[in-house]
Amino acid sequence: MKYNDISHFSHPQHRLKPGYTEVPFKCDGCKEVGIGSNYKCTTCNYDLHVHCALPSPSITHPFYTKCSFQFLSRPPGPIARYCNACEKAVSGFVYHCKLCGFDLHPCCAKLPTMLDDGEVELYLYIKVGSACHRCGRKGRSWSYRSKCKKYNLHVACVKEMLVESWHEIYFGRGGVSGDYHDLCGKNGKLETRIPSLKGTLESYHHNHHHHQSKGKVKKCCEMAGLAMQFVISAVLGDPTTLIAGVVGSLMSR
Repeated sequence: MKYNDISHFSHPQHRLKPGYTEVPFKCDGCKEVGIGSNYKCTTCNYDLHVHCALPSPSITHPFYTKCSFQFLSRPPGPIARYCNACEKAVSGFVYHCKLCGFDLHPCCAKLPTMLDDGEVELYLYIKVGSACHRCGRKGRSWSYRSKCKKYNLHVACVKEMLVESWHEIYFGRGGVSGDYHDLCGKNGKLETRIPSLKGTLESYHHNHHHHQSKGKVKKCCEMAGLAMQFVISAVLGDPTTLIAGVVGSLMSR
């Protein structure tokens, strides 16, 4: 699909150009992290996820069949609101169901129900009974689980990992939001690391599959790591094989 320059209500002073970046950015619409395809004002360093730049006025979701979600530029009402998909705070653009009071970040609302890279098929569930590879707990937020049911990752846990690794992106420095410095660490180096689950996965498999050989545990960890790449790319708003590969290259070892 070819994207053209657009005018956007959130940044009326300049048109936004479609772009692509392998460097994580903070979306100035929903205030969440993104990577890959985006819309950008290079003059102001203003970035939007594609889902935030081209929102639908209203959507439905298969997990909430009785809900009609309306796109809002800010959370409704004076109280703090949280995304029903990832449990994280809603600070900007949001899809809100007035009837039920449910909220979804734009990228969470558009999470693919299935991710497939040819080796691992991952399906999105509102809740699963198996433990998450990251936190070891059941339930909690929406989850991606593999078809073979061996790999499970909470959407909330993936976001927590990103917050841990990209703290500056989420909270900025000195209140500055969405500029180059939001992507920089204390030494001024561009922060592009994505946390690895290597240790967590090995510990999980040793604790839950201690009867397996080291070779099988290693293979399980590799497959789970591959699954995580695709889940992270989906959470960041660009669930493509290309971006999953970029995510893999950025994952700290």
